[in-house]
Amino acid sequence: MHANLHALGAIALWAGLASLGLALRHVPPFLLTGIALVIGSVPAWPLWRQWRVPGSTLALGVCGLFGYHLLLFLALRLAPPVEANLVNYLWPLLIVVLAPLFLPGLRLRPAHVVGAALGFAGAAVAILGGRTGSGSTSWSWGYLPALGAAVLWASYSLLTKRVARFPTAAIGLFGLVSGLLALGCHLLLEPAVALTGTDWMLLAAIGLGPLGAAFFLWDRALKDGDARHIGVLSYITPLASTALLLLVSGRGWSWSIGLAALLIVGGAVLGTRSRDTREVSPSSA
Repeated sequence: MHANLHALGAIALWAGLASLGLALRHVPPFLLTGIALVIGSVPAWPLWRQWRVPGSTLALGVCGLFGYHLLLFLALRLAPPVEANLVNYLWPLLIVVLAPLFLPGLRLRPAHVVGAALGFAGAAVAILGGRTGSGSTSWSWGYLPALGAAVLWASYSLLTKRVARFPTAAIGLFGLVSGLLALGCHLLLEPAVALTGTDWMLLAAIGLGPLGAAFFLWDRALKDGDARHIGVLSYITPLASTALLLLVSGRGWSWSIGLAALLIVGGAVLGTRSRDTREVSPSSA
């Protein structure tokens, strides 16, 4: 139960990522990511003594945080943003489907497959239903990094249960190293920009929330919970993000958003109610 609450906390914070990103769309993506990740790591600085992790674990954390955002930003630049985001939101489905491959002792039940399918259908309706009609549905090479981002985040989420158990505070080290790498990419690849006081306030919000506390909550959820159930719960993310964007933009609800809510909540309930008699205990992860 606590694991699901931690997952929902992370999902709630990630729901605001699109709205905050919209307000910071004038900030170069590597600069935004770098500053936000460094800020997000600050709460863990007093616990730096818990940052002692094997090099392979640090590499996994950096690949997950930095690599995911790198591929996602590339996708959003090369492909229509709505469609690229839809491909990126395959990661909850991949967590559910790939869990038995990454985590010995788990098996995929029919209810997990049906729940995942319902959740993905709801995510598709929520995102595509909110299109303004200006996006192109033709093929773009940007879909490949979007798919890579989905695979990378799902793999990272599952592999954190395979490596030696590490303190959640070590996520601060992952974020700090990833943020410094992103800032290095900004210096090499992006033009310099001047940030306003409002920009810094929004960067602090996005850093302490979606690119900060959400990672710590997500780590606790994955350490203590069933990755398949958490993956299905993650389908709430695109719905909540879309709903918040509708609220911020002043647009009203539509039939597509209502249908998405039913599909996503129904899929989450179905997936989380299905128990497996051979689940892996948190201590064995």
